[in-house]
Amino acid sequence: MFQLTLRRRGISEQAVLRTMEEIPREAFVEERDRADAYRDSALGIACGQTISQPFVVAYMTEQLKLHKSHRVLEIGTGSGYQAAVLSRLAGHVLTIERFRTLADRARERLEKLGCYNVEVMFGDGFDVPAGAGQFDRIIVTAAMEAVPEKLLERLEPGGILIAPVGPQHGTQTLIRFTKTADGIDRKDLVDVRFVPAIPGVAREL
Repeated sequence: MFQLTLRRRGISEQAVLRTMEEIPREAFVEERDRADAYRDSALGIACGQTISQPFVVAYMTEQLKLHKSHRVLEIGTGSGYQAAVLSRLAGHVLTIERFRTLADRARERLEKLGCYNVEVMFGDGFDVPAGAGQFDRIIVTAAMEAVPEKLLERLEPGGILIAPVGPQHGTQTLIRFTKTADGIDRKDLVDVRFVPAIPGVAREL
């Protein structure tokens, strides 16, 4: 039923559907929500954050057009669920989380699932360390009013960045940016609602 729901909503990439089926979503939600883990809706997690609804996770993943050779940056680890999905489809994933509690919990979950190609970093997603290098794909899982130019600069030629862009406390548009020889191509995809992306690291939690 889970895969069927995603298919009905337009997800067609077999590798994405298979990965969504294989990753145990119940391992990434709060214990009180495990009965609703596969419902197509966002759920609350610690630190006032959310785990995105399955369709949004699948849709963003599909739009990234991932290959096993790709190096992926995720801004906003949250529960670690999106990173787990990415880990099955890409070569390496660096995921950055501003809440230490979320970063530590996600790291533990991912290790238990054998997602050894994921590195969880506690830090500021608006200030990616220079030493992290360049990326084939970048996915932002929190609402940005505008995508920083320095984040787009981290894309390899032909790279793709996907982010929800718009007012932090309203509806955003999921936008796909592609780095071409002529610059950055932008394509508006669907309307979404994400928690705000906030610069810096959280002082507590």
